[in-house]
Amino acid sequence: MRAIIFGFVWAGLMGWEAAAADWPEWRGEGRLGVWAEDGLVESFEDGELKVLWRAPIGAGYSGPTVAGDFVYAMDRGPDAGAEADVERVLCFDRATGELVWEHSYGCRYREVGYPLGPRASVTIRDGKAYAMGTMGHLHCLNAETGGVVWARALSEDYEVAMPIWGLASSPLVEGEVVIVNVGAGENGAAVVGFDKETGEEMWRRFEDKIGYTSPIVVEQGGRRVVVVWTGFRIAGLDGVTGKVLWEHETKPNRMPINVPDPALDEGGEKMLLTTFYDGSRLLALGQEGGAVGVEEVWMRRGVSEKRTDGLHCMISPPYLYDGHVYGVDSYGQLRCLSLENGDRLWESVGEVVPEGRWATVFMVRNGEDTWMVTERGDLILSRLSPDGYEEVSRAKLLEPTTSLRRRGEREPVDVVWSHPAFANRCVYARNDRELVCVDLSAEP
Repeated sequence: MRAIIFGFVWAGLMGWEAAAADWPEWRGEGRLGVWAEDGLVESFEDGELKVLWRAPIGAGYSGPTVAGDFVYAMDRGPDAGAEADVERVLCFDRATGELVWEHSYGCRYREVGYPLGPRASVTIRDGKAYAMGTMGHLHCLNAETGGVVWARALSEDYEVAMPIWGLASSPLVEGEVVIVNVGAGENGAAVVGFDKETGEEMWRRFEDKIGYTSPIVVEQGGRRVVVVWTGFRIAGLDGVTGKVLWEHETKPNRMPINVPDPALDEGGEKMLLTTFYDGSRLLALGQEGGAVGVEEVWMRRGVSEKRTDGLHCMISPPYLYDGHVYGVDSYGQLRCLSLENGDRLWESVGEVVPEGRWATVFMVRNGEDTWMVTERGDLILSRLSPDGYEEVSRAKLLEPTTSLRRRGEREPVDVVWSHPAFANRCVYARNDRELVCVDLSAEP
């Protein structure tokens, strides 16, 4: 049963002690990267995990989502390589891992780097599954049967200026509107809102190129505000009309390469933006007297991708907690910063994941614990604080299967670049061959 969270989503999660059952969209309910369940294991006995099931899946970066009795993901087709001309939306039985339905459609990748498969997560809302493919195929499907409710080929409809790594926006459903980053800036359609029942365009905004983030929702001045981050600005919109409520320029130094979504503090008053080349900046969100503005508090940027300042995140989303920033820097360095000014309090190099360009760790907070899935396929239970990194337990979750040749290194490495889901006291994760469900519940 999906948790119904009134008011500001983060505040609801923080004060909620009951177990949440679903992970129905990118990074969980509210897109916060927070897991609210209790009754979890405190360590992995002998480094072993309790695998409930494994299910075959094709290649892709689409992180799983979980709603009700089902688990959802996307791939490039069974046993498909980079030359395949198909994408699939998949639905699995949550208890057994059996495939319930699949929806496949023709999709030829054109001039897309890292062409293994779809990037975005499937969004589940009100019995519908909303899925966005790498080339802009946007589907609304019946979440139980996979039947097509409506479909749009955005690359054809909008003449999308395709980013070099394809479209990666996980659809956001806000009221009666589904919102995605489309990337047709020359047509004023960098971001578009569609009627969630019919797929009809409701509004379009901005003449910008786009990066790889997904829209999120915050509460400001007593109202819900949809936050979108294009390649050149971050903006707060009215989700129903698309009206721009505020915007702040984030013009990149080299290229639009914003991958991690904006990170919020517990009160919804601060928002951190971070990119690989341009470092990090903290924004204050207006909250007093109905205000919906934004103000930059600080910005930190190093002189290069190796000599960084603050956080130069690439793929790993950071999080804010109790006045501090925790994130993974450009070459896999785990860091803690002061939220007040961006000063570095500590750095852990090589402990969590081996150093390497774009080394990735997906972090999800659960109370005082932080669950991590590394690009090498390790599941780590840890605790992060201003005093440092404490590793409580580590085990192999799944094998890395995506071969990657990093710049400056002779030999390729295999990685996992798909965000996990945490629901029903389990972790759901995938590589390019299988989707796995592991039980993380404590013994009775």
